[in-house]
This record gives sequence, C-alpha cells and structure tokens, in this order.
Amino acid sequence: MNQTLIQALQNPALYPHETTGFQVIETHISVVILTGPYAYKIKKPVNFGFLDFTSLENRKHFCHEEVRLNQRLTSGLYLDVIRISGSPDAPRLDGEGDAFEYAIRMRQFPQDQLLDRMLQRGELGTREIDALTRQITRFHLEAPVVAPGHPLAQPGAIMAPVRQNFEQIRPLLTEKQDVPQLDALAAWAEDSFQRLLPLLEQRCKNGSIRECHGDIHLGNATVVDGEVVLFDCIEFNEPFRLIDIACDAFFLAMDLEDRGQHALAHRFTNNWLEQTGDYGCLPLINFYKAYRAMVRAKVNLFRLAQENDPVIQAEVLSRYRSYTRLAENYSAIPARFLAITHGVSASGKSTVAMQLVEGLGALRLRSDVERKRLFGEQTVAGNPVGTGLYSTELTQQTYSHLHQQALAALQAGFSVVIDATYLKAEQRQQAANVAESCGVPMLILDCQAPDTVISRWLAERQAAGVDPSDATAEVVAAQQTSREPLTTEEQQYSQTVQTNEAASMKKLVAQIRGRLSV
Repeated sequence: MNQTLIQALQNPALYPHETTGFQVIETHISVVILTGPYAYKIKKPVNFGFLDFTSLENRKHFCHEEVRLNQRLTSGLYLDVIRISGSPDAPRLDGEGDAFEYAIRMRQFPQDQLLDRMLQRGELGTREIDALTRQITRFHLEAPVVAPGHPLAQPGAIMAPVRQNFEQIRPLLTEKQDVPQLDALAAWAEDSFQRLLPLLEQRCKNGSIRECHGDIHLGNATVVDGEVVLFDCIEFNEPFRLIDIACDAFFLAMDLEDRGQHALAHRFTNNWLEQTGDYGCLPLINFYKAYRAMVRAKVNLFRLAQENDPVIQAEVLSRYRSYTRLAENYSAIPARFLAITHGVSASGKSTVAMQLVEGLGALRLRSDVERKRLFGEQTVAGNPVGTGLYSTELTQQTYSHLHQQALAALQAGFSVVIDATYLKAEQRQQAANVAESCGVPMLILDCQAPDTVISRWLAERQAAGVDPSDATAEVVAAQQTSREPLTTEEQQYSQTVQTNEAASMKKLVAQIRGRLSV
C-alpha cells in the first residue's frame, strides 16, 4: 500500500466536511481512514489468488460492488465511491484529473460498538446475538437463490474453496510440526465431502445456495443507532458469496466458539435453525465450521507474511494454531444424549431447554414452533381444548415429526432436547425408542412450579404476545386433569426441576452433566 497516500489523506483540508481527527485501520486487503463523520476505505493492490486488486480497474469495480452488496443489509452506512486524483503526496478527492485510486465513503460509526469490541468489554449478550440472528435469518430467507445448474450450485464448487485453503496454507507454513496436522485435516475434509455428497447435491437443487454475505463474524457487526447491523460482505469473489446459507451462518458460530463464547454460539445455532427451519443442514454444520476455521487460519498466515516484528509473528502463528485446533475439534466424534421436557404449558420448559442448549450444546426442538411450521398459523381463540391445531391427530403428527427430527439430529452427531409437554406415556415412550435406536442416554426433565407461578407466567407470556405457544388457562387446566404421571421406570431416568427456584436452575446443567457424563 502507498504509505505516502495514506499519510497525505490525513489532512483536514482535503475533505468537504469537518474532521475530528484521523485514525487508520489496516487489514490484509484494505486500509480504512476514519475522519470523524465519515470513513474512507481503500483497497490494497494485492493478489491472494482468491482476490485480485492489483489493477486500478479491479479496485474501482470492487469498490462499487462492495457498496451495492452491503446496501442489502444496511441503510445509510455505505454511501458511494469517490475518485482520488492528483498524486499520492497531493491527492484530491473527487477532483479534476484522472483517478489513480478509489475509495468507498461510509458513514463512520464508533469502533467501540463493534460486537467483538463489546465482547472484549464483557458487554455482548443474548440481546445482541438474538438481534443479529434475526437479521441474518431474514437476509438468508430473502436472498436470491442461485439456480440449480449454475456452476456455483454444484457440490464441487462447495468443496473447491475447502481444498483451496489447504493448497494456499501449505506453502506458508514455516515449521514442520504444523504439516502433519494440516494433512490430517485435509484428509478428514475429503472423507467428509464424500460422505456428505448426496446431501450437498440435494441442497444445490433445493434453493439452499444463495447470494449470501460470505464473512459473518463479530468484527463485521456493530451497533448503529441502537440497532445491530451486519456489514462488510464479500464482494471480491463470487464463489465465496454464492454459497450455502448454512455455510454462511455457521461462520458466526465458529467465531463465537473460537472466542470461548460457547453458550452464545449454541444459542445462535438453535435460533437460526428454529427461524429458518433448515434442520436438513445438521450433518453439514461441523464440516462448514471446520472450513470456516481454516479460512481464518489462512488469513492469519497471510498476515504472517506481511509482518516483520518477531513478537507479532509469534502471535499470528499462535492464532493460526488456535484455529487449526478448533477445526480438529469439529472433526471429533461427540458424546450425545436425548432429553425431553415434561410439564404443563408455562411451567418453564423452554427456559430449562435453553439451559441445555447454552450449557451443554444440545439442539432444541420446540413443539410449539414445529406444530405451526407443519400446519401453519391457525386461529385458536375460543376454540375448544383439543380441536383444530391442537387436535389429537395433529398433536400425534407433531410428536412424530419431532421424533424424526431428533433422530436425524442424533445421527448427525448432536445432542437433542425436545421442548414439549410430554404429558402422555405413549409420547415419552416414542422418544425413548429414538434414544434406544441411536444408543444414547435419555433424560426426562420434569419441570415443576406452583400453580400460582404458572398462572402468572402464562399471563405475562400472553401479554407479551411473542411466544409461539397458544396455551390459555383453560388449556393448562385440561392438561393438569389429563396428564399421565411418570411411571416408576421413567422416574429412574428423570430429573426434577423446580423452575421457579433460582438455585435449582443454576445447578441444573452441572447436575445433568454429572448424570449423563457429558
């Protein structure tokens, strides 16, 4: 990068607006100059194989592409592309003369509001992750589909960047001790590709390959005007952007896990699956997360080649190895279990299930969500208990669907918690059959709370109007009357949870971990 130009651009007289000071942020592919109200992003003249910014024409083209593509996700953040004319030591912004460089002009936002910075300060929580999940989900469901038959809607196109990672990493390794690990990861990726090939072919045909973001991680999300905003999508390489929506989504899960935020990663994974309904991608999740970990490993090695400071080189190499260890973890065979909740509506089952999601990495399947996904939203107000959407027939179909999903998830290597009432012994036995068929332990989470507490929680839930459950006081009363208590045998593998007692809830994950040895 022309350092003369970067230095010259830190001159307030060049700008048609006031500046409040300058800050320069540099990555392996770009330099961003912060001025106060606006940020100016210039692409480095580099060629990494997967991107080529060496020509001025390419830099101009991809500046315009970056603005166009990111405006899909943001409003008023990406503004325009400006010409830089004159000379590196005396530049002019959008002035006369031929351009020798181009810059993207963006509305500047506080760097301390980036989600990775918020995490460093201990300020990133479920509110931000849930908001980001909703944005990503909407974006994925609305993104243009890559038509079947397109060159990038082919399994080979999905595998190509996976192989490219290993090809580009290998010559950058400076220590022999890193080579056997890379070879093992490359072999696992090839074996996984062959095993997953039928599913990849199916997703190429069913609309799962879409025009995505391509680079979803905490450093590319921020809070602007109180709203979580995802930005900086991939503009320079179509094969990195026209991808499986699951591959796009689980970059964020990998990034959270790399940062030690496993509870938030599990929460994101569950909520994205629940909101998209894309449970068919489950066998691919660890494959995609390992690929994303190797992308970040490779990027760190690119930085290694640009650094001269031995201390920084050691830090970069350490980050590379951290990502490759994470990729190794994704290739391991996990311990699995099946848990089901048991209790009337509004007894705290969903809260208990989320404890297993965040604390143990289980996948949550919710009867209230899946029932409506199967049969659609239906008016239930005033309907007699046990009719319409909640008739015996549709309830049986809902449980059957939940058990089929649980079976698929367990076979894909995930632990599962099914969030449903399970008030009938037959329903619980069907779940036990799934666990037995997969050779995994099963646990019944017997959720209990005083009737007064259940009534209060039910009223609060109805007032909020955001819960997928349609249960009313009449429904809860009917459930209490018709429920079939746990049998003596079932009590042997059940765990009582007093959901209104904070101490009981706090100990829950540790108790379950000890009981199931997971």
